[in-house]
Amino acid sequence: MSTTWEQLEGAALSLVRSGPIKDRLAEAYRNHLAFVRAEDLPEALREDFRACHDALTRERPLRGEDAVRATVRKMSSYEADELACSVVRLFAAIVRECATDAAHAAHGHGAALNGGALNGAATNGAALNGFNGLAAAARAKNGVPQVIAL
Repeated sequence: MSTTWEQLEGAALSLVRSGPIKDRLAEAYRNHLAFVRAEDLPEALREDFRACHDALTRERPLRGEDAVRATVRKMSSYEADELACSVVRLFAAIVRECATDAAHAAHGHGAALNGGALNGAATNGAALNGFNGLAAAARAKNGVPQVIAL
């Protein structure tokens, strides 16, 4: 089972691959965002996540397609680009949230994660979506070099 952090990371990675933006957006939703629950996000990110979710599932599907396919089919490329940027911003925001919370915990504040458990993360920096402390922010995925430090 993947954590909220990993699902948002997977969605962001889906969006940076080659191919038409609408296809990448649909893949990011189906393979990652559909498994994220707003309640597992920090309070500050829930509304933005719900807006992304609603924007990707707002259209009624035709026979043989789902709501995501119908929605991206009707989107302009500009709308798809903007929505993809929103997904990447969500991932960046959760990285910042978790790094801040881990830094507070590491300095003895014992700060609880904003918005709850983030799929099992503990307080005091003990676990952060399966990652320890600030190392989570610098973690590379599947041998992909870290290009941008969030």
